[in-house]
Amino acid sequence: MPDAASPLIETPDGSRTAFNARYGEAYGSRFGAAGQARHVFVEGTGTHIHPAPRVLEIGFGVGVNFRATVVDTARRGVPLEYVAYEFDPAAGDILRAVAEGNEGAEHPMWAALLDIWAKESTLHLEAGNVRLTVHFVDVLTADLPQTWASALYLDGFSPDRNPEVWTPEFAQRLAAALAPGGVLATYSAAGRVRRALADAGLGVEKRPGPKGKREHLRAVRGE
Repeated sequence: MPDAASPLIETPDGSRTAFNARYGEAYGSRFGAAGQARHVFVEGTGTHIHPAPRVLEIGFGVGVNFRATVVDTARRGVPLEYVAYEFDPAAGDILRAVAEGNEGAEHPMWAALLDIWAKESTLHLEAGNVRLTVHFVDVLTADLPQTWASALYLDGFSPDRNPEVWTPEFAQRLAAALAPGGVLATYSAAGRVRRALADAGLGVEKRPGPKGKREHLRAVRGE
């Protein structure tokens, strides 16, 4: 198991993730961090075909999902609004090392993010047609945007390690943050997570998982 002094993890698709000592888990899939970001979150929410995605992320982590998203929207030439909540920010040098040589590391927004990472309670950046806000607060007590998100990336640590962000009560708040027709995706396929999302009024389905995982969940708010 990696320790807090050497948390980087190389994954088989050539990307990296990192180990979080507080939760005792890696931030992303050990089978392919970038592959999980694309399959579960960017494609799983339909962000890769949305003309102007508004993404809400629970757990910014080491930024792999953000980089996958900004690369996709830059390639398509569409605007992106991205709001994330991160209670326990990783050190900036970890974000830099995870991204080095990987997709999105050269995007101007990423370089700007590293310059001011976690120096204030809220990070706000605009570059071209990308707007990024990261709130360094406990999302459980934060005010989430209402009926706003076209996509919601639920990427907290696992339900066993970080149960608070997988409860029925929090699922209700997440459902309210989705715009009509908005899509929530998570790498989890746990039965209690599926039930919490369904009880929040979302249409939940299992979707084939990324490499190393059989299934993940996709949940849609009705129009």
